[in-house]
Amino acid sequence: GMTNREQALQQLAEELLQVNDVLTPDEALTWVEVLWEDFEATLARAGEKYQGEAVAVHFVEQQIKQHGAMLHRFNTTNEKFKHLMTGRNVE
Repeated sequence: GMTNREQALQQLAEELLQVNDVLTPDEALTWVEVLWEDFEATLARAGEKYQGEAVAVHFVEQQIKQHGAMLHRFNTTNEKFKHLMTGRNVE
């Protein structure tokens, strides 16, 4: 079955789709993965101990609340995201 993380990502993707009508379900899922990974990477760089999934979920939810509707205009250096946005005409 799915891991907790996968389930959490699915749930987050659905939350994102509720506030963003531009993204496809696949794109939304990739988006939340990108946000989650960026969050983990930031913690790692800061030398912070990883607090577990609940903290990552909370962070991603905050991002969705604040930026969800505009997420497709967001910039990230995450490779997953780059390939996601190629070929898409982003206003």
